[in-house]
Amino acid sequence: MSLYSILLICSISVPLALSFDKKLHFYKQWKFVLPSISIIAFFYILCDIYLTKTGVWGFNPRYHSSIIIAGLPIEEWLFFIIIPYASIFLHEAFILYFPQIKLNSNSNKTLSILLILILLTVVAFNLDKTYTVYIFSLVILVLLISVFDKTQVISKFYVTFLLILIPFLIVNAILTGSFIDQEVVWYNNAENLGIRIFTIPIEDFGYGFSMILFNLLLMAKLKPVFKKGEPKVIENVG
Repeated sequence: MSLYSILLICSISVPLALSFDKKLHFYKQWKFVLPSISIIAFFYILCDIYLTKTGVWGFNPRYHSSIIIAGLPIEEWLFFIIIPYASIFLHEAFILYFPQIKLNSNSNKTLSILLILILLTVVAFNLDKTYTVYIFSLVILVLLISVFDKTQVISKFYVTFLLILIPFLIVNAILTGSFIDQEVVWYNNAENLGIRIFTIPIEDFGYGFSMILFNLLLMAKLKPVFKKGEPKVIENVG
């Protein structure tokens, strides 16, 4: 079994098992979690295929299986299902047990606008770096959507993302070459800022942030749709 496969199995095993926890009942959210993951994954995979083809990044055959689809190892396809699922699970579990921990509306807007301005500046001065422009533009877009989002999903996500960063750092550090001889995923440093935390390009943090937040925003839109289709429970008062 490839190292990439092992990392994915480790990432999904606990969240999947605890999805049936009697208090969380996360499996009951699958009807809008899984469609959201699939829709967002579609767009990210399309970009992944293109950026792999153009040499912005690539994959070390030493650490992935021989099954390649559209230039991507099968593990990379599964990455866009497994990692969002595990991250959304952590988000939902945290807000279930700590519902009061979130940023207020003013703090949300201030932080989001500040990040947007910083990222706009970074993009403007690095238009020649494909990965930097691509991912920071996505972060700017998702933050702009969040500013006008009435559900205020981001108020809790700013907090839960700090929790999500723990497994993110472990998995991405290994994928980018920490603790192993070579990288599972290599990056063309001419296409990014060249700033790394451990071995992780700083753009990867924006990648994870935007992908998960897009999922949570879409989930918030899908929830009412699916709830409309649920049969109403009529209590017997007699």
